[in-house]
Amino acid sequence: MEGELKHEDEPFRLLEFYSGIGGMRFSLQQSGIRAKVVEAFDINNIANEVYKHNFGHSPYQGNIQSLTTAQLDKFRANAWLLSPPCQPYTRQGLQKDAEDARASSFMKILELIPLTLFPPTMLFVENVVGFESSITHKRMMDVLKKIGFITQEFILSPLQFCVPYSRPRYFCLAKKATLSFPRPEFNGKLVTNIGPLISGEDDNLLKDKDCLNGTSQCKMENVNEVELDTNSSCRPIKDFLQPDILRSNRFGCTELNYSTTSLEILDTKEATDESEDHHAKRGCCRIDEKEVLVCSRDFTGQADCDYVGVIAENRSNIPFESKDHCGDSEWDQFRVPPGLIERWGDAMDIVFPDSKRCCCFTKSYGRYVKGTGSLLATSKVTLNNPFINAYNWRQASKDKVSLLQELDLRYFTPHEIANLHSFPEDFSFPSHVSPRQRYALLGNSLSVAVVAPLLKYLFTE
Repeated sequence: MEGELKHEDEPFRLLEFYSGIGGMRFSLQQSGIRAKVVEAFDINNIANEVYKHNFGHSPYQGNIQSLTTAQLDKFRANAWLLSPPCQPYTRQGLQKDAEDARASSFMKILELIPLTLFPPTMLFVENVVGFESSITHKRMMDVLKKIGFITQEFILSPLQFCVPYSRPRYFCLAKKATLSFPRPEFNGKLVTNIGPLISGEDDNLLKDKDCLNGTSQCKMENVNEVELDTNSSCRPIKDFLQPDILRSNRFGCTELNYSTTSLEILDTKEATDESEDHHAKRGCCRIDEKEVLVCSRDFTGQADCDYVGVIAENRSNIPFESKDHCGDSEWDQFRVPPGLIERWGDAMDIVFPDSKRCCCFTKSYGRYVKGTGSLLATSKVTLNNPFINAYNWRQASKDKVSLLQELDLRYFTPHEIANLHSFPEDFSFPSHVSPRQRYALLGNSLSVAVVAPLLKYLFTE
């Protein structure tokens, strides 16, 4: 039987696989599509708690690979939304591709489609750049062709949607050949610009036409090329920061009377006795043309490899969700320890409130330096000195360590990273979710600014 059970006056029925903390569902809400998520699936219990906290629904928790056709048929879903694990395809991972156990559940789900009585008529798949050249991708396309689906593929970044966040991702939009895309000339193609998404007269998702006009034809022949082409159109990072940071004491705020979190910064150079294999899995950064291990202690005080500054906190009062107060000491827990600056300053990606690009935040943000996300320079000295900016601080004649310390570097907060993911303002974590867990969950999520218009495009004929 076909799965086209939707009547004109009924919402689409959707299944959400690998639902995480709800990025796909937030995108669905933002898209304006009349749809109902009839079930979500994820094996991570903490992610499921965050999902329930925000949507009032607890996803099915278990191994997706164990799902049966009978279980899936009972939902009679029109579309399946999938964001499978990216680790088998990332440059930092082992790149085991289809041989990675984490890839097997995704292929199992796809192979169940022709066996179901009520198969979906549309699919949406999200993954990292690199998936498009993987063995898993080839198998996916073979399955989709076999079951009579047409596809359009995209590689897009939030930078192309005026969000100052470099997070290019791969997307596959697929539907039964009896249906059609708004722009059928892109069938079977990999698209790297947002032109097809802004062609409709009735598209109210992409409101900032002045911004997007400069990026609609921006192609990503190289995933870094888009950064050069779209930076000038992006909003500044300061638009995505918690309001407190621009009103803190060092910026002239004097209205605070707030009981703050107790913190203790401890400098240490203790080394752990871990194997070389362990270190290889942690990843390296390049400093002075030498490969060196970049490790640190994270916000929870748990040690990784050999570094440096421990930030021990009193978890009974975690201020990450606070938006309406300002206070210098509230930001102390996010400041980068001096020892970390001295040892790994050259490996840091530093951005400023007026910058129009920051690096992708991964699940290891706060634990490692290289390739896990940007650090924010917040000092008054920085903002008042036109020489000290994102483009020339590395060429300054002044001692780099001293200059870096003057920048008053801090980590982005989880709430700010959620903002850069374009999550709604009322998104929040349950209070018991630790800082480390928050960063990890956000690092595994997706950009609502990118996915919402793609979903609308998929569901439009």
